[in-house]
This record gives sequence, C-alpha cells and structure tokens, in this order.
Amino acid sequence: MKSSAKKIELASVDDLFSTEEGRQDAKLEKIQEIPLSELHPFKNHPFKVKDDEAMMETADSIKQYGVLVPAIARPDPEGGYELVAGHRRHRASELAEKETMPVIVRDLDDDAATIIMVDSNLQRESLLPSERAFAYKMKLDAMKHQGERVDLTCAQVGHKSDGRKSRDILAEQVGQSKNQIQRFIRLTELIPELLDRVTFTSDTLRKYFPRSYTPARMQETIIKLLEQWQRKRQRDQER
Repeated sequence: MKSSAKKIELASVDDLFSTEEGRQDAKLEKIQEIPLSELHPFKNHPFKVKDDEAMMETADSIKQYGVLVPAIARPDPEGGYELVAGHRRHRASELAEKETMPVIVRDLDDDAATIIMVDSNLQRESLLPSERAFAYKMKLDAMKHQGERVDLTCAQVGHKSDGRKSRDILAEQVGQSKNQIQRFIRLTELIPELLDRVTFTSDTLRKYFPRSYTPARMQETIIKLLEQWQRKRQRDQER
C-alpha cells in the first residue's frame, strides 16, 4: 500500500518575519526623488517640449510649490531611467533649478510604456497635428502588437477578448472616427520639411482662418489640404 504523504511547503524567512501589512505595502508603487540627470527622454517621443510661456509658468509653479504630480519612468538598461510621462515637468524642473523630481518607477515593456506615454499627453488641448499623428501611429502599433501576443491576459489587453480591431478601439478612446485616425496617421508619411510646416501654433493658425472656425474645423481643413498636396505629389512622381 502506497503512502499518500502530503507535500509540505516551508515558508520563506521573509514570510516568517514580515507582516501582512508589510507585504501589501511592498506591492504599492513608491514615489522616489530621482536626479534630473538620471531621467532620459522616451525614445521617439513625438510631443515637442518647448520653452514657451506655458513652460515658464510651469517652471515658476514648480519653483514655488514643487512638482505636484509625479512623473512615470522605467529602468533604462543602459543606466538611469527612461521617462514615460512627465517630459514637460522634467524640463520645467530644470528651468526651476531643481536637482530632483518625484517619479514613480515601473517595469514596463515597450508597448505598455508607449501607450502610457501617448495617453498622458493626448488630453492636452494645444497638440499640433503632427504630434497627434505620430502619437496615434505609435499607440496603434503598440495596441496591434499587444493583440498579437499570447503571453498577455484579457485583463492586460482589454481589446483581445471582444474581437474588435485596434483601430476601432483607438478611435473610441480618443473620440475620433476610424477614418480620421487613418488620415492623421497618413500625415506621418509626409517628408520632414513639409511636416515641420504643419507645426503651427493655434495663435498662428488663427491668422489664416475665419473667427468662426473651431480648432477642430481648422484641423480638418489642414488635413484636407495636406491630402490634396500628397495626391498631387504622387501624380507628379508617376509622370
């Protein structure tokens, strides 16, 4: 008769001498004060960080009150940390002559980091068409890549289980139509010299449009003109 001895698992030393409160606390994200020199920009960060009036106001606020919302970063294999969210706060902290800033450090893969980076900037009202175009493209590529992975659960990738395409979900998240998303992404195919001309500020654009035009209508008109230019350029190249 075979014995049915049960397998006994011994607790680790850490488990024996730690409390439940301590174990739960260890799972919480910690805010760290990290030197500005150790924080590096996100690779291919599509959002411009300018020393404009808004930046100077942010720097003045940080000088007086400090950084109120921590940045998000991930460990950089080559040393230091790669900023995921908080590039403007980082620059403003430099202008405010701070040496450190509060940061939440997370272990993020490229796709998760890209999505957080884009989402943290898309709510800004002053986004340029070129910034929005590259942001949509980067997030859509990351969402597609996540959807192809088999090591992620449905909780980690919410759109894997409902059968919808990544573009449909992105359009819903940003409040744009699928066609509008695609039109923005096509802007990334423009030559750099022309794309630079799309980076007008809202104040500059106002000079060329009737006062009745909303920012959305101005944006729509610009995209149409660029699409017309692209088609003409393609026809000229085919001749």
